Amino acid sequence: MMKKKFDPAMAINSVAEISAERGINPNVNDSATFCFPKGQTMTDTFTGDVQGYYLYSRHWNPSNMSLCKALAAMEGTEAAWVTGSGMGAITCALLQCAKKGDHIVASMTVYGGTFAFLNNYVERFGIEVTFVDTTNLEQVKAACRPNTKVIYTETMSNPLLRISNIGELRKIADKAGAKLIVDNTFTPMVFSPYILGAHIVVYSMTKFINGKNDCVAGAICGDQDFINSLIDVNTGTAMLLGPVLDSFRSTSILKNLYTLHIRMQKHGENAMYLAKRFNEIGIKANYPGLESHQDHKLMVDQMNKGFGFGGMISIDLGTAEKANAFMEAMQDKGVGYLAVSLGYFRTLFSCSGKSTSSEVPQEYQTEMGMSEGLVRYSVGLDNDMEATFEVIQSALKELKFA
Repeated sequence: MMKKKFDPAMAINSVAEISAERGINPNVNDSATFCFPKGQTMTDTFTGDVQGYYLYSRHWNPSNMSLCKALAAMEGTEAAWVTGSGMGAITCALLQCAKKGDHIVASMTVYGGTFAFLNNYVERFGIEVTFVDTTNLEQVKAACRPNTKVIYTETMSNPLLRISNIGELRKIADKAGAKLIVDNTFTPMVFSPYILGAHIVVYSMTKFINGKNDCVAGAICGDQDFINSLIDVNTGTAMLLGPVLDSFRSTSILKNLYTLHIRMQKHGENAMYLAKRFNEIGIKANYPGLESHQDHKLMVDQMNKGFGFGGMISIDLGTAEKANAFMEAMQDKGVGYLAVSLGYFRTLFSCSGKSTSSEVPQEYQTEMGMSEGLVRYSVGLDNDMEATFEVIQSALKELKFA
């Protein structure tokens, strides 16, 4: 599927709203329920025969609707829906597409929580899952069955930073009669998976989209029919499981969304600098922005230009003991925080195999090439990355790692 020229930042600006009171910031609507002018209007809203009315905040409310309009514009989709966590978005999207007797093909390098859901949880619903290397298209094709309903991947994988070929995966999905669901949490604006061919795009907005690590939230973006099916009062997974996002958080995230392009540019600039400096001192950095990265050309071909190559890098120190000693030293020296998650304005670092990917069995970690000494960086918005690297280098020297 041919990539169209697309500017997600300008797309968001196209849906900016002014409140009824002429305020330039969105109103917070904290109503759990909404009144109707006529009894028949309420009935028609329940059955989906009338639009423009709010029923109940588990279904829609004005604050969530405003955020969803902006997210849909950013992704180039017809619609979006927001959830109380990234896992809420991922699980609702998957369960809406797969039912008892169905089969899912999923990347073996997905986020640990997603892996645990697919490996340990969906079997109780009679859904089977095959994990493959989704960067190997022949493996994906071979894994598909007549009952395959979903191919699931991440645009940039967690934590190995491999890049998925979205257009080719869409072709495989179409041939199998499956939906291609793509998690774009690592690379908002950098990639537009729906434009590239994904049917459905999911996010943990906790990360880069919100950027403040002050809330937990998720999003599902897709065509109008799919979003409507998610919130159908009788059969919608999101409506019936109820992982709705709070109105106050929706309004806060919406305001942060308008600085996302600036933040992604700076995250990418700093990550590129850090990756190059690591390589200069003999520590191999894994970063798709480097020409030496195996997926660099694919990333260049798919990405939206002007937003950088993402804010995530990783290095391999060989053992968990060395990784922990290094991360503790960096935290003590003020480089950032030894913490899970990503997309924060301070640098965060973790040993993925022992934390965010710990749900992935050791044999899968070995097969995907994840070392126990892999240190994942979510590079922050430091104004002087040269000064930050000098501190990082001092930690390495004191530990005699470089």
